[in-house]
Amino acid sequence: MGIAMKFRTKLIITFLIVILLPIFLSGVAFVAVGAMVLHNSDMNFQIEISDDSTLSDSLVSLSNTTNNLYIRLGNIAEKDAQKLEDRDFLEEVNGDALQVSSYIVVRKGTEEYYSGSEEMSRRFFSRLPAYGFENQDSYSGFYYNDAQKLVKQIDFVFSDGDEGSLFLVTRVNSVVSKSFLIYLFSAIVFILVLTSIVLTQWVYKGFFEPINRLNVAMQQIAEGNFEYSLTSEDTNEIGELYRNYEDMRLRLKESTEEKIQNERQNRELVSNISHDLKTPITAIKGYVEGIMDGVADTPEKMDRYIKTIYTKANDMNRLINELTYYSGIDSNRIPYNFHRINLAEFFQDCVEDVGLDLESKNIELNYSNLVDPDTRIIADPEQLKKVIDNIVGNSIKYMDKPKGVINIRILDEVDSVRVEIEDNGKGISSRDLGKIFERFYRTDTSRNSSTGGSGIGLSIVKKIIEDHGGYIWATSREGEGTCLHFVIRKYREAEENE
Repeated sequence: MGIAMKFRTKLIITFLIVILLPIFLSGVAFVAVGAMVLHNSDMNFQIEISDDSTLSDSLVSLSNTTNNLYIRLGNIAEKDAQKLEDRDFLEEVNGDALQVSSYIVVRKGTEEYYSGSEEMSRRFFSRLPAYGFENQDSYSGFYYNDAQKLVKQIDFVFSDGDEGSLFLVTRVNSVVSKSFLIYLFSAIVFILVLTSIVLTQWVYKGFFEPINRLNVAMQQIAEGNFEYSLTSEDTNEIGELYRNYEDMRLRLKESTEEKIQNERQNRELVSNISHDLKTPITAIKGYVEGIMDGVADTPEKMDRYIKTIYTKANDMNRLINELTYYSGIDSNRIPYNFHRINLAEFFQDCVEDVGLDLESKNIELNYSNLVDPDTRIIADPEQLKKVIDNIVGNSIKYMDKPKGVINIRILDEVDSVRVEIEDNGKGISSRDLGKIFERFYRTDTSRNSSTGGSGIGLSIVKKIIEDHGGYIWATSREGEGTCLHFVIRKYREAEENE
């Protein structure tokens, strides 16, 4: 019986085994012991003499119970026969005989001299063997089948010269009953011990062993070892318990790894933000000191210093906003205000807005819209504008060509629109391309990089696009440039009516 069995079924089977198995085995033992006793009483001895029935050597096992007494009395009859005339001594001997389910009868001539059981001796006294038929050894005797008596005879001579015989009479049925009970008791004890061992092993292997394994596994979890696995193919409660443990272990492992990763990312964020805030702050401080020291002594210098301070302050504001959005991503609380917006009008405004900044940086902007002018989408204009700004800002940040180019294309995808923002910058290696949307990931890990950045911009972009029901991906070639693609479903009147 395997562990796959249900607990309830196991309990029922255990109950039935406890009740039925001992009964069944006791019945088998009863039959076997009875057959053995009968076999011993009928088959194991050879016939010596019989009166009403035959005495067979099959009674050796019964005869053994009186052998010691028989030999003792034989020695007395041979060496000190006068003691067998002493009735007090005979009473004492009869007491010993009673201990082995026997009694003695003494005959003088043809008359009864002494009887340990008057009632029984009267019934077959006349049938006792005549003087001279003394048993040849302690294993022989006369068996009276109808009376179920085994008689052993010892002849001697009284002091007055009369012939005497001492008969040791054994109640065969009593001896058989005692032997039967002893054997049966031994068999039942063996059955109970065997049943206990079998049940103990079964319960241990079915209950305690798997529970102990689970206990060890839980201790491993408590010690922080999430690699200790428990597997089971069983469909019972133990198997379900193991599978629940595995689910818990994997969740805890994932949670712990995520916690460790978040802590590492938080430390990296603090490091990145600290560095990236330090750079504009240092610049602002330097330019302000230059103004205070009178270094900006011409209107042109003063204007350039103030514009630089303004630019650095905007960089700081951008970093702080990214940090705020990062907090919103973690708590899933980015504020959205969705509207039906015209795609062409929205992107025209975005292009005009970023175009001025790109022109000042000597970067060419190309824009093309290949969708229907009336195409609308459901979006939060402010958040979608952040997506465009972040992507374009990344293109500017990693632009390494003297003449930069950024292309913005709006393509029709039947039920959706696809936006492509492509640059001719330094590009991204295939090794890094799949990781650029991860939080805190920077393709340029050098802290002296002039590009700066916290590494959370594109993770914010991905979050916003996905919250709009779209998806985003990137393609790139090192040294040639990068293109980011994102898709958003079109708004249709039929969808609103549904």
